[in-house]
Amino acid sequence: MAKKPDRAANSPGSSPAPPELPERWSVQRKQEIVLRLLRGEPLDQVSRETQVPAHDLEQWQRRFLEAGQRGLRTKADPEERELTLAKAKLGELMMRLELAEVLIEKRGLLDEWKRSRR
Repeated sequence: MAKKPDRAANSPGSSPAPPELPERWSVQRKQEIVLRLLRGEPLDQVSRETQVPAHDLEQWQRRFLEAGQRGLRTKADPEERELTLAKAKLGELMMRLELAEVLIEKRGLLDEWKRSRR
């Protein structure tokens, strides 16, 4: 994205140039802008000041609010619960496998066990 020419350099006596706008907005900057909207600043004014299209600002605000709703939930979604249980079960099975491998190795049956797995 090309930088816009500095208006102050082109016309003497004009007001100072607006602050340099980033090509990509950080999450923190997006949050600050969304909070301005939530506090009641007009969308068109914030859009002009930040030079971000209004539809992008609306999308940022919608995503921010959706994530906020998810963050306030006290009960997990059924899919999240299933995933959590599956991760716990996988962790338990991995620990059992590691323990079994250690016991097999201690008993000197490691080579025999490896051959049987092929």
